[in-house]
Amino acid sequence: MLEKLESVYQQAQAELTEIRDSAALAAWKSRYIGGKGAVSQLLRGIGGLTPEERPVFGKRANEVMAALDEAYAAREVLVQDIEMAADLEGAALDVTLPGRQPAMGRLHPSTQTLRRFSEIWAEMGFSVYRSRDVETDEMNFTLLNFPPHHPARDMQDTFYTTDPDVILRTHTSAGQIRAMRELGGGGTKPIRVVLPGMCYRFEQITNRSEAQFYQVEGIAVGHNITMSDLKGTVAEFARKMYSPDAKVRYRASYFPFTEPSMEIDIECFLCGGEGCSVCKHTGWLEIAGSGMIHPVVLRNGGYDPAEWSGFAFGMGPERIAMLKHGITDIRNFWANDSRFLEQF
Repeated sequence: MLEKLESVYQQAQAELTEIRDSAALAAWKSRYIGGKGAVSQLLRGIGGLTPEERPVFGKRANEVMAALDEAYAAREVLVQDIEMAADLEGAALDVTLPGRQPAMGRLHPSTQTLRRFSEIWAEMGFSVYRSRDVETDEMNFTLLNFPPHHPARDMQDTFYTTDPDVILRTHTSAGQIRAMRELGGGGTKPIRVVLPGMCYRFEQITNRSEAQFYQVEGIAVGHNITMSDLKGTVAEFARKMYSPDAKVRYRASYFPFTEPSMEIDIECFLCGGEGCSVCKHTGWLEIAGSGMIHPVVLRNGGYDPAEWSGFAFGMGPERIAMLKHGITDIRNFWANDSRFLEQF
């Protein structure tokens, strides 16, 4: 049997050197080193040998199997190269054909909405002011007329840190005081700014609420600014953002940092005010909270409320994007699902 094993080994080596395609290589493997190949068949007959012959034969059979396995792997690489070269030679390559267009990146829908906000407010004379995400309790609450233990603080679901005075801002309104103090010239200059940025609240994440979201705060401070200025400014924004025929309505509300305060709705542009699931069959969509800046807040910002007045508003880009595009789950904005993001 040892002589037969050597004969099979020599024959397999000789045949392997002549193979130049994958089909013949697969057949060779099956014929010699497969489960039913010649070497395997010889190994199964080891029981017929004498006790003295078995270890010698078994050792040599394992060496032959290892050698043929190694030769097969080397030939496989060579056959692949041969076939690839044949493919390239057999089919002419037209170098004038256009290449594959690489996938282009896109702006996130929230970023698109924020940029549109900035364009509209810039046309209306507002500049962009960036404020910090990590704020003090004083800037986020106290100076905005939220004194300690004020019940309105419970509405914010704040993320606190180990430092009791350092928090993640719950609204971009936290930048109002900084903007007035930095840009107001010590209470001597009028200002018009929008403050876009991320806000954070410890809320249950649902299809309508997230623990992080964008807001755009806006403030205007000057002489003789009235509620009529606020209403006209927001109505113009709605016409530019949605349509020239957008209808706006105002509802009384409450915010500690504005007095009087109001919510701003626009007529549902999806159903034309007839009522649908998006507007909850009311015909109206809420887009912002707003009001006249509270005298306490003006004073904390460096202005004398006896001479100066102003208005403030706050809008949610994600909410407006949801309304505009019929998005029903706010979690889609931060899930990083390319199937969602590629639609914008």
